[in-house]
Formats: sequence, structure tokens, C-alpha cells
Amino acid sequence: QVQLVESGGDLVQAGGSLVLSCVASGSAARIKAMGWFRQAPGKQRELVAYISNGGATYYADAVKGRFTIARSIAGNTVSLHMYSLKAEDTAVYLCAATTISPDTEWDSWGHGTQVTVSS
Repeated sequence: QVQLVESGGDLVQAGGSLVLSCVASGSAARIKAMGWFRQAPGKQRELVAYISNGGATYYADAVKGRFTIARSIAGNTVSLHMYSLKAEDTAVYLCAATTISPDTEWDSWGHGTQVTVSS
């Protein structure tokens, strides 16, 4: 099993920036990709970005050009650098990992970290 622990959530003004971090432990060597999801009140959970072992990245249209995902060389830490934050970015951000494929199933989840953007 893979355990994920997020940190970095905070209250920030619109236009500001924030960095989220996630550390994987346990069977981290089995991870094929790590990513970030977010869930706002009353909305479905949505994929924000992910990065594969090979370095390939994906970004949701809503965050392209504003967010950057990065992974440590060791592969067990993923960060999400968020810039030009908007009120609509307010959500609980969850770190996720897949030992299968990012296109198939995300099988490990963190508990989430709250990001609140004030307008």
C-alpha cells in the first residue's frame, strides 16, 4: 500500500501563489504516476494535474499556464505550484497515486489540504 500526506494548503488572496506538497511512503516504488485532484463544495472531484514516472504531465484546462506539477528525483514527492490563483480555485486538494495507470485508476489517496482563495 501507498500512503500519501499532503501539506501546504492555506488562505491566499486572488492573484497570489501557493505550493502544495505530497510525500508518498509505503510501497512508493510501485507508483506509476502521482497527481492532484480537487473538490469544491457541491462539485465533483476533478483531476487538476498529474506527472508520470517518465515525466509526462497533464493539466486540466482550467489550470493550464497557472499551475505546474513537479516530482522529486526520488519519485516519492510531488508538488503543485499554483500561481495567479482565482476564487474558483478554492477547494480541498487531494494528492493521488496510481500503481496501475493514470488513465485507468488512482488507487491511493491522501486526506486532502484546504486551499481558499479570497477575492
